[in-house]
Amino acid sequence: MAEKSLLYPRESLTRRVVDMSGMWNFMFDPKSEGAAQGWNVKLPSPTQIPVPAAFADLFTDKKLREYCGDFWYERDFYVPEEWSALELSLRFGAAAHRAIVYINGKEAGFHEGGFLPFSVSINDFVKFNQPNRLSVKVNNELREDCLPVGTSSVLPDGSRINKGYFDFFNYSGLLRPVKLTAVPKEHIVDFSVKHELLDGGAEVEYIVKTTGANAVAVTVFDANGTQVASYGEAEGTLSIPSVHLWDVLKPYLYKFVFRITNGGGRIIDEYAEEIGIRKIEVVGEEILLNDKPVYLKGFGKHEESDIIGRAYNPGVIKRDFELMKWCGANSFRTAHYPYSEEIYQLADKEGFLVIDETPAVGLMASTLNFFDAAAGGQTAFFEKATTAKLLENHLDALEDLINRDKNHACVIAWSLLNEPETTDDAALPYLKKVFERALELDPQKRPRTFASIMSAQPNKCMCYQLCDIIALNRYYGWYVFGGSEIVTAELALRHELEQWKAKSLDKPFVFTEYGADAYAGEHKLPSVMCGEEYQTEYLKMNHRVFDAYDFIKGEQVWAFADFATGEGTMRVDGNKKGVFTRQRQPKAAAYYLKERWEELPEDYKSKKEGGVESEKV
Repeated sequence: MAEKSLLYPRESLTRRVVDMSGMWNFMFDPKSEGAAQGWNVKLPSPTQIPVPAAFADLFTDKKLREYCGDFWYERDFYVPEEWSALELSLRFGAAAHRAIVYINGKEAGFHEGGFLPFSVSINDFVKFNQPNRLSVKVNNELREDCLPVGTSSVLPDGSRINKGYFDFFNYSGLLRPVKLTAVPKEHIVDFSVKHELLDGGAEVEYIVKTTGANAVAVTVFDANGTQVASYGEAEGTLSIPSVHLWDVLKPYLYKFVFRITNGGGRIIDEYAEEIGIRKIEVVGEEILLNDKPVYLKGFGKHEESDIIGRAYNPGVIKRDFELMKWCGANSFRTAHYPYSEEIYQLADKEGFLVIDETPAVGLMASTLNFFDAAAGGQTAFFEKATTAKLLENHLDALEDLINRDKNHACVIAWSLLNEPETTDDAALPYLKKVFERALELDPQKRPRTFASIMSAQPNKCMCYQLCDIIALNRYYGWYVFGGSEIVTAELALRHELEQWKAKSLDKPFVFTEYGADAYAGEHKLPSVMCGEEYQTEYLKMNHRVFDAYDFIKGEQVWAFADFATGEGTMRVDGNKKGVFTRQRQPKAAAYYLKERWEELPEDYKSKKEGGVESEKV
């Protein structure tokens, strides 16, 4: 079995990658009888389905959109004889939520978790220069011991249905590309970098992990292709004089080339990555990037779009970045799961700041947790019999997330959970283990946080002290005191912030969610809830409050764009809190945010020379 590697699959002098995207055979397996009936060898009556894609919005049968259970993918592929001496793997970008991989009818691997990549070694299963059959059995049932958290039940007609403890649609399937990779038997498995800024230059401490004992060399090139540093060991420190720092909306990327060579200088393996050199830390109430304060302006968002759901979509990725830049944003949170790797690569190139979130969502046993949270509901979530297994899966996902994303300059913080039920004493030991593990895993020791649910008020939350950044999801003016009561909402929000202020935590606060639904084209004068005017009024009210507190160092509107949810009386064809429609067209609020954010300096609320604070807008 090949050693586990989460490096992004890249071609090089020594590496080959075949993208297997396209139309695959597909079958639902509602009775879970496929394995017993030999579907791992051949699907008996398949239809065609695109990969990558979620299956839910591809069909016209409602039961197929809501399908819960096992389903199968199948396609043939070739491996050339000249690759027989290489390490061969199938690399899945994401399979929601668990998958068994078969090659030529034999089980080759299993993976739990639907938002992070995994590889399956196939050397022992493939035939060279002839067709090979790849079969994948995927299951999308939600459970209380897996991420994201939920449950499932059986309807009177015998079909099974998912009930997520979260407010977004449970898109499922092979959501990201599947790639056949071929690398040398002795190859680079992993690397990590951490940066220190010194007198106009930088020192980059690195570690390279390989499968062999041959020499490792690292060479660094600037954006013009000029070599600026090199070192001939598997670990060491690279000195880069007159360094060009990666900065917010002003990115600069160096090319790091890692090579394994034998005694004669022959290259055994080569892997290259573009890396931004920067420093991120929290000091008191400030978030510092390269020792300069930065104020976060941006969004919580989802990775999803029409037709293919939560699947890799490069056109939508590009459009989203262009819209965020148009708005004057500089940041976003990957709510509520890790996104496709290509999104982080583009964030590196665009200079966006990313709060990278684990798939730990639904840690409150409620299918209407947004409503129950506002009402102060409690479910004793961390006292369940499933908690120990959930923690194990949570820590596994956290390790994969940090190993995958640790070298991205854009990633400035880890969000370890979204809206957990932290009003119960049992939450503290669980969260403490997750926070401690994140610190151990991250070479750069980035700030850690979790997005706090509305019921976790200052006098009730048991876990806020674990955070380096306090992240608040708050909906004063929407789920509580909405519409004509927005005056009361403003007072309630100020009251909570006064309570936080009284604690003198000396930490930055970021509002990671605040928002109001608005149906595009719904206009009323005077305003009403769900109209475009009210959404803008709601945002203006929140911003008045944010501007009054110096310890608030960021605002990320919920949400960037409208998105799909499960059905229910609280949602009319999805969540409409987007300032853009699901088709990525602006509502009135988008123009208001553009006006505000373009005027806010990047160091808004920082203490400038002489102690003068940045001007409030």
